[in-house]
Formats: sequence, C-alpha cells, structure tokens
Amino acid sequence: MSLAANAAPAPVEPNAPARTTTGDVDNLATYISFGLAYLLGHGSAALSQGDHPVLDLPGWLPMTLLGTGLAVGTVQATRAALRAQRATTDPDAVRTGQLLGALWATAFTALFLAITGLSAAVDHPDIQTLLWPTGSGFVVGLIYVAEGAVRRNTLHYALGTWLALTSTAALLLGNPGFYWVLTLAGGGAYALATLLERRRLNLR
Repeated sequence: MSLAANAAPAPVEPNAPARTTTGDVDNLATYISFGLAYLLGHGSAALSQGDHPVLDLPGWLPMTLLGTGLAVGTVQATRAALRAQRATTDPDAVRTGQLLGALWATAFTALFLAITGLSAAVDHPDIQTLLWPTGSGFVVGLIYVAEGAVRRNTLHYALGTWLALTSTAALLLGNPGFYWVLTLAGGGAYALATLLERRRLNLR
C-alpha cells in the first residue's frame, strides 16, 4: 500500500477567517487640489498684504481662492475614500472609512464654531483672517495623521504632522510672513507629497 494513498488531506479550520482586501486610498487628486489652494490662496494673500504689498488685490480674493481649493480637495478626498470602500471586502475597514469621512464634517464644524465664538468674544478685526488659514491647516493636518495611522500610510501621516506644526507655528510671525510660511511650507509640502504619492501608486 502506497504512502500517497494513505495520506489524509490536511484538516481545514472551519472557523478560520477568510482573507480580505483593504482599500488603499489614492490621494493624488486631493494633494493637487489642496496644494493649489495653499499656493494660490495663501500666496495671493502674502503678495497683497503687509506694509509694502507686491500686488493690489481685493481682500476677498485670497480667502475665496483658498476656500475653493479646500472645497475641491475635500470632495476629491471623499471620492477617493468611497472608491477605496467599494474595493474592500472587510466590513471593519468599510466602517473605519465611514468614520474617518464623518471626521471631516465634525472637525470643520467645530472649527467654525470655535472661530465664530472667538470672533464674538475678542475685539480683533483680523482674527478670522488669521484663524481660518491656521485652523484649517491644523484640522486637515490632524485628520491626515488619523487617516495615516489607521491606513498605515506613512506619507499621509508625515504630511499631516508637517501641516499641523507649520500652520500653528505661522501664528508666531506677523503679516505677511504668516502667509509666506503657509504658502511655502504648506504648498511645498503638498507639491512634494504629490510626487511621492505618484511614486507610491506606481509601486503599488
């Protein structure tokens, strides 16, 4: 009698978990949108404010450019997260993505309430123009840190850390140095992250 005939098949664990696929988020479009928001929004503010402005621009233009870019970037981030959710078979990963998506709305609602309350309590004409750029960079940075930690995306985590630190450190400078830090540190970081994200996606 041959050994092959007597060999029993390996037992299969009945409760062994099936392998699942977790969705990887493509952040390329998001980085480009947010990077343009920093470069155009903060850059126009840096050039048009201060004692000796380089350009004579209306005061509403920098905030409009920044807000438009951030809105487009938020939409791109939401679409990328939804694509990643559709690509996963892990219900826990889907729920995690949904909670991270809701974090954007929660964080920016809290930021709006905080800045509105401070503006009402503190008599400072420029408080909103200072706190919105800094606050949005701080909030986006912390969300990136959370997303990077959950998804094990080191690039996303590092970008968030940089944005949170530089956005708040910019408050130590006067006008227009404040906006130059946001433009160069934030916009430059997004430009570098765009190149690294493209490389990461190609390697993936």
